[in-house]
Amino acid sequence: MTKKYCISGYYGFDNFGDEAILKILVENLKKFEAEITVFSSTPLKTSEKLEVKSVKSFDLKGVIKALKQTDCLISGGGSLLQDVTSKKSLIYYLAVIFLAQFFKKKTIIFAQGIGPINGKFLQKTTKFLLKKCDYISVRDEKSLALLNTWGINATLCSDPVWNIDLKQVEKTEKIGVQLRDFPSLNDEFLSNLAQNINKHYADKEVLILSLQNKLDMEVCKKFYDILKGINVNINCKVVENTSNDEVINTIVSLNTLIAMRYHACLIGVKAQVNLLPINYDIKVENLAKMFDLNSLCLCDLGQNNKVFDDFIKSKIIYDEEKISEQFLEFEQIFNAV
Repeated sequence: MTKKYCISGYYGFDNFGDEAILKILVENLKKFEAEITVFSSTPLKTSEKLEVKSVKSFDLKGVIKALKQTDCLISGGGSLLQDVTSKKSLIYYLAVIFLAQFFKKKTIIFAQGIGPINGKFLQKTTKFLLKKCDYISVRDEKSLALLNTWGINATLCSDPVWNIDLKQVEKTEKIGVQLRDFPSLNDEFLSNLAQNINKHYADKEVLILSLQNKLDMEVCKKFYDILKGINVNINCKVVENTSNDEVINTIVSLNTLIAMRYHACLIGVKAQVNLLPINYDIKVENLAKMFDLNSLCLCDLGQNNKVFDDFIKSKIIYDEEKISEQFLEFEQIFNAV
């Protein structure tokens, strides 16, 4: 018997990591011959790209209708249940979970990072709804510990993007630099980064990768101007408006990747590219520690010069067994309901 699933998350906003998670989730649900409806900011685009049904995220009537007709709601993946980015988004994702439970549907929290939730009312509401979920998987130890303090059982899982199938593409000598907007990412850091890239890679083609134009493009263009200001002859360009598959193939083809976004770093590791992460978030820090990678710091520029010099001299050898261990078994999630 075909099961119907609704998927709720940060989908339809052209965020590289979230769209990669959605694609993998949909592909694995289809193995179980599931009927899928995705709540998306751009439902037509999501529907055409993934060959699923899709409803606009804030179309209340459409969301309610889909939830009434579904067997199970999957909320995730990503960092949905937190109020640091936005209280409104947390309220929205909780409301979707509440509606599914109100209609007596199975609910799964899938590969999420939980918290921080600072508002006491929102924290109590989140705790109340999560206790009624049928299955919860989280992607990090901190989320697992938080749920344990709430008396909620959860499973620690790998990030779904580890499951992505990478195509064999021709390797190049190109250097990738992937940046995103962040409060502590200032001009001083960008200048230091540009100086190090010019010092070590002036004879290479440098691709400056925008993975979500809304958040990445301004800083990518600024970095391009800084790099050109240091060396007008350096061969560099900003890469934008590319599909997820094109971004992945580009990363796989690189000789070296210097990256901020967690999922860009993850693809770099999986493709065994020479990776130098920019440590702006605990997710990136944990990934770097897992594979014994040095990383750049947004604040300690003097240390960054040494990190760069050591990175150039060293050859990264990835633990392939550790990479394969990150593969996420979807069966245990779907069989849970």
